[in-house]
Amino acid sequence: MEDMEEEYMEGEIEYDDSQVAAHIRGILSKSGGDHTDDYNELVGILNKSGHLSPDQVASLVMSLKGLSGAVGSIDVVRHENLVRAIFWMSIWKYNPDVMDVLINLIVRLATSGGTFANSCLEMLVTNFMPPHKDFLNHLTSEHRRAVRKEQVLDRVHSALINITELMPLAPMRLCPIIEQRMPNIFADEEVMAIYVENMLRLESGPIGQFVGIKVLLEVMDRLVELDILQDESKTDKGGESKDESNTDKGIFDMELEDMKEEDDLDGANDKSKMARNVVAGKLDSLMVLMCQHLKSCAENGRLLEVFETLLMSFHVAVLNTQRSKFAQFVVFYACSLDPSVCSKAFVKMLRNNFFGDTGPGNTLLTRMSSVAYLASYLSRAKFLQGPVIAKTLQKLVDWCAEYCRSVDAGEKTLNPEAHRVFYAGCQAIMYVLCFRMREMLGDPGLKSHIFGFPLQLIFQHPLNPLKVCLPCIVEEFLKQAEAVSLFTTSENFLFTKLIESALSKAFGGVERLDMFFPFDPCLLKRSHEFIKPIFLHWSNVFRPYEDVEKQLGDDADNDHLSDDEDMGRSFNDRDGMYPDDIEMSTTPKCSFEFSMEGAHEMTLKSMPARIRPSTSPQ
Repeated sequence: MEDMEEEYMEGEIEYDDSQVAAHIRGILSKSGGDHTDDYNELVGILNKSGHLSPDQVASLVMSLKGLSGAVGSIDVVRHENLVRAIFWMSIWKYNPDVMDVLINLIVRLATSGGTFANSCLEMLVTNFMPPHKDFLNHLTSEHRRAVRKEQVLDRVHSALINITELMPLAPMRLCPIIEQRMPNIFADEEVMAIYVENMLRLESGPIGQFVGIKVLLEVMDRLVELDILQDESKTDKGGESKDESNTDKGIFDMELEDMKEEDDLDGANDKSKMARNVVAGKLDSLMVLMCQHLKSCAENGRLLEVFETLLMSFHVAVLNTQRSKFAQFVVFYACSLDPSVCSKAFVKMLRNNFFGDTGPGNTLLTRMSSVAYLASYLSRAKFLQGPVIAKTLQKLVDWCAEYCRSVDAGEKTLNPEAHRVFYAGCQAIMYVLCFRMREMLGDPGLKSHIFGFPLQLIFQHPLNPLKVCLPCIVEEFLKQAEAVSLFTTSENFLFTKLIESALSKAFGGVERLDMFFPFDPCLLKRSHEFIKPIFLHWSNVFRPYEDVEKQLGDDADNDHLSDDEDMGRSFNDRDGMYPDDIEMSTTPKCSFEFSMEGAHEMTLKSMPARIRPSTSPQ
C-alpha cells in the first residue's frame, strides 16, 4: 500500500481507478483482515485528522477512490475498524476533492446490497451539522463559513437524492434517523437551526414527497417544546406564573413589566432570565426558518400542500397547548400568504371544532380552545376582510342565540361551569367586536348586518354572560357598543381594578381559558418582522367612543390627557422592545365586580395599549 502511494504521489506511475480498486480488494481479501499491515495502514489513512499535508490529501483521495471500487469486498464484521473509520469521517473537515470521493463512497456503500444503508444514511444526516458547535468559528471569515456550509450540504443532499433514486425504500429508513438525530431542546442555537434548515431543505426537495409530512410535524413539535420551555422559565419558585401571581395588577401594568424585563435580559445576571433569553433565541431562529420556508413554498406554488400538514400539526400539537405563545404564529403567517384558501380552511377548522358536539374526538377543552383561537385570529389578522369577519361572527351569534333558546329561562343561579362553551362563545363575540366594531360599522352593508345581531337576546339572557365573561372584555365591549347604540344594558355594575372575577375563573376552568388569547403580540424580535405587517395591534384600533370623546372636547387640553388618550399613545413614547414598532397589545386592562346591591355606578377605565404575550395559565 505504501509503495503504491509513493509511486502515485511522485508521478512515477499513473494508476487508474480500477487498478487502485483492485489493490484495495487485495488488501481486504487477505486472511487475517484486521491483522495485516496494509489493512491497518489503510485504516490509519482514514483516521487522520487535523490539518493534512498535500501528500496526505492525495493518499486519502486515492484510498477513498479504491474503496469505492471495492465496496463488494468490505465485510461489516471482518473489517469493523475500517467501517467505523469511514462512518466517523466528517465531510466538513475536508476540501472539495476529498468531499467528492467520500460522498461517492457513501452512495456506493448504501446501494451495494443494503447492509450499510442505514449507516450511510445516519452518516449523511449527522453531516447536516458541523462536527462540533465551534467548528465554523475556526474559519476566519463569514464568507468562508458560508462557502464551506454550501459545499458540504449541497453534496449531502445530492447523495440522499442519489440513494433514493437507486433505493426507492430509502426514505422509509431516513425518517426515523432524522427524528433520532434531531438536536434536543437544550442544544446550541446554531446547531439546532442548521439541522432544521436541512430538514426544511429535504421537505422542499425531490425527497419531500416521501418525508415532507414527517419533517414538518417534527419541526412543529420542536417549536412547541421550546415554546413551553420558554413559558416554564417564567414560572416563579412557588410554581405560579407571573400571570397568576399578579392578579391585583392590571394586565397593562404586568405587560409593561414583562417588556421592560425582556429589554434587560441581555445584561441580566439572573440565571432564569438568561436561560429564558437562550430559549427565546432558539425559538426565534426556528420561527424565522419556518416563515422563510413558507414564503418560499408560496412563491413556488407549494403552499397548499404544506398548509394541510401545518393544520394537522396545529390540531394535534398546538390547539390544546394553552402554554404555547408563539408556535401558532407559523399558521397565522401561512394564512396571510393565501387568505382565500389557507385562512378559510383555518377558520373552518376552528369553527367546526367549536360547533361540533362534545365527545372523545372533540373535547370540551378543544371546543373552548378553538373558539379562543377563532376570536383571536379574527381580531388580529389584518389581512382579513370585513365580510369574512362578519360572516363568522354571524355564525357565532346564531349559535349563542340558539343556545339561549334551548336553556331553561327560569334558571336563577349562575352556573359558569355548566355552560362553559356558551360563555366561551359569548366572550369570543365581544372580543372580536372590541377590535373590529368601528371597522365593520364603517361599511354600510356590514353595519346593517351587525345591527341585526340578536345581542339583546344573548347578553340579557338569565345565563347573563356579562357577569361571567372576563370583566375587562365586557367593560370594553359595553363602552364601544353603547357609544354606537349597538347594545345597552340596564344592569347595575360596579367596575374595580381587578384583572378577573370569580365567575370568569369558574367558566375558564383550571386551564383558565377565560384568559387565553393565543394570538397576542409575538415578542420574538426576528420572527416579529414577518408578523408585524399582517398583525393588528390594539394601538391601531380606533374605538367608536373616541368619536364621542372628541366631540365633547375631552382632548382639547393637552395638559390634562384622559386615561384613554394616554393609554392609546404609541409604545414608542415609552421604553419598549421595538423602538420602531406599535403598541404590543390588546386585552382590556381592568376587571370589575358586579354590584348585587343595586349600586348604579359604572366607572369605565380603559383598554390597555398591550397585553402579555398570552395570559394562559401554567
